Amino acid sequence: MLKRNLGSDGPEISALGVGGMSFSDFYGPVTEDQSHAILDAAVDAGVTHVDTSNIYGMGRSEQAIGTWLAKRGGPSPFLIATKAGITTDATGQRCFDNSPEHLESELDASLSRLGVDRVDLFYVHRRDQRIPIEEVVESLVALQQKGKIAAFGFSEISPASLRRAARVAPVAAVQSEYSLQTRLPELGLIQTCEALGTTLVAFSSVGRGLLTDRPPQPGKFDDNPFMSSNPRFAPGNLERNLQASAGFRDLAAEVGVPAAALAIAWVLGQSRSIVTIPGTRSCAHFAELVQGAESLMDPELILEIERRLPVGWCHGDRYSVAQSNGPEGYC
Repeated sequence: MLKRNLGSDGPEISALGVGGMSFSDFYGPVTEDQSHAILDAAVDAGVTHVDTSNIYGMGRSEQAIGTWLAKRGGPSPFLIATKAGITTDATGQRCFDNSPEHLESELDASLSRLGVDRVDLFYVHRRDQRIPIEEVVESLVALQQKGKIAAFGFSEISPASLRRAARVAPVAAVQSEYSLQTRLPELGLIQTCEALGTTLVAFSSVGRGLLTDRPPQPGKFDDNPFMSSNPRFAPGNLERNLQASAGFRDLAAEVGVPAAALAIAWVLGQSRSIVTIPGTRSCAHFAELVQGAESLMDPELILEIERRLPVGWCHGDRYSVAQSNGPEGYC
């Protein structure tokens, strides 16, 4: 398993972690036993970090990790990361709250569900534009001083915001979608992370299943509110994307590795500042993801991958207009 550091002077972690969104029903029904089986497989594979959030299943993901830790006993084998900052207003509409009071109260609830006194990494899940990011960093430093978090980061922020935050205190990690089909971080975020010693934690690195040997087929997500409204999986676009990515799956077969492993290896090969946190409900699929983090890819293979999936190949925006509320744009 490849190893990377979390931040410039943080602990060494596996280059592949466990994404906890799949421990809720976000992509389909999942049981706690299935989630525990993934965590067992992760330990066996040498994976050393798990990433979750207070809103994944409205605490369900954190609770699954907490019950697994309690059942296992002893110190956690994982560096644990969670997030807060997404909430709802009085009318039930999605909004963002980065106030010190909200972040700490949500963190306290997360600690209770996880059954731990401190998390190793705490993210602001989405920027609250009403509050300068410098003030948010000061709130996060206060949580460090209280011993509730070891390090902090932000999710889906721009390079400019990262630079502003880092002037106040070191930012250990920034989480952003990054894959062969979502390459926006190449336009400034990767470079800024490298310059500041911040780890880029890439999510959805197998393209929400599109960059696997068993990509989603038309109709699969009819009952999933997020996926059914995502432009890349909309009727017409999904069929085009399946056709456009077929050569990538053919290449994986030629090389003799799962397509998911090839997608993970490509992401990790783009910078030593990158780690990735794919999620899955399947131990067999998890083994494919692990295979992609076992060694660096041959440069010639990277070139062939990018020949078959050139920048801009994917049809449709990564988010709908509604889903784009929150992530900071920068290009």
